[in-house]
Amino acid sequence: MKILLLNTDDFTGGAAIACRRLLKALRTHTGVNAQMLVQESKSGQEGVVQLNNSWFSKKKAFLRFVAERLYFFFFEKSKEVRFLFNPAKFGMDISKNQDITNSDIIHLHWINFGFLSISSLQKLFKTQKPIVWTLHDMWAFTGGCHHSGECENYQKSCGNCDKFLKTPSDNDLSNQIWKDKTKAFEGANLTVITCSQWLGNRAKQSSLFKNVRVESIPNPIDIDVFHPIDKAKARQKFGLSEDKQYILFAAMRVDAVGKGFAYFAEALSILNARLLNLEAERRPNRTSNRSVGRIEIIVFGQAEASDFDSLPFKVNILGRLSDLSTIAHAYSAASVFVIPSLEENLPNTIMESMACGTPAVGFNVGGIPEMIEHETSGVPPTGYLAKYKSAEDLAKGIYWTLFESDYQSLAHNSRQKVLDNYSEKVVAEKYKRVYVSMS
Repeated sequence: MKILLLNTDDFTGGAAIACRRLLKALRTHTGVNAQMLVQESKSGQEGVVQLNNSWFSKKKAFLRFVAERLYFFFFEKSKEVRFLFNPAKFGMDISKNQDITNSDIIHLHWINFGFLSISSLQKLFKTQKPIVWTLHDMWAFTGGCHHSGECENYQKSCGNCDKFLKTPSDNDLSNQIWKDKTKAFEGANLTVITCSQWLGNRAKQSSLFKNVRVESIPNPIDIDVFHPIDKAKARQKFGLSEDKQYILFAAMRVDAVGKGFAYFAEALSILNARLLNLEAERRPNRTSNRSVGRIEIIVFGQAEASDFDSLPFKVNILGRLSDLSTIAHAYSAASVFVIPSLEENLPNTIMESMACGTPAVGFNVGGIPEMIEHETSGVPPTGYLAKYKSAEDLAKGIYWTLFESDYQSLAHNSRQKVLDNYSEKVVAEKYKRVYVSMS
């Protein structure tokens, strides 16, 4: 059985990471002959094939990306939504590509930014090959947005898109894209996989996928790479103190509204005020022997020191980490991982942190509640779910994790949750069953 995974590239964003991990899981733990086809590859991973092997083809890919952005520029409500909506008007026709022709099943992942247009997808569907589409956001069943927020227009027909378009109307760009998708998807031999049950429920409620088979399978993770490392050893690697509490934040773009950095900053201010009040009261019966006043922040990813000037605690910036062992050390060095995102599917970062035995705190939104078991959920807790957009509750969750929880149990539960649900072997076998059912 030959499976061909498709993703825009193998290095940008969570979907690329998840797709590469699935490729490795399938090749390692099943008899499936899997390859990954991308526009451009930088990972060097075995089994990845790139389409753009010449200077000219790479320039064409860049021009398609630019054309997509320029096309949407005339419709966008503001620059803040520029990369949150993709019209998919420009793309490659790969329907006659040899790897496509030789595959038994085509497995789509994230295909935007000028890789596959809606027209490109239609040509793939017309091959009548079985197609699996793993969704990493809502784009496949909306009129162009990746996360609709509170909008539920996708359940009938998109249009009147006042969140992303400057001139919403019944027949606006989102409605036109929805109509294009309706036509393109007609008669497709398609099975949809969502990484979270939350996204799966939305897909099932959508007008585009209401009659399509939809299943939920999480992303896989290598539990041998992401594993608990002694905190003293992990901190020593980065020159961190062994006797402090470290709050980890993974930064891509702190100015991206959906990533919720403003709530994270406010939560830290609330946490600092609470700690100062406790210090002033000189309570003799603190709830933990973990030092209340010795907190610092760890940040890795795309970030500048100036981004964190407003935070009340010292910030240690590790920069962009690419080596997986180093990333595992960063998670292990932390006492808690905080993800203040306002829109998420099934974040790889939470999975990575939990695999390293570091509890997570995040908002009760998207697929996050499927990963973080709350302290009052009735099952072994793995962290704290804060009320949506409540900086105060986010601060409460951080404080609870650091100073009030049974921390060793949290760490153990976090690791066990990953072993039971997200390991490469577990996920690969679930995908294999889907492939077999379609062949």
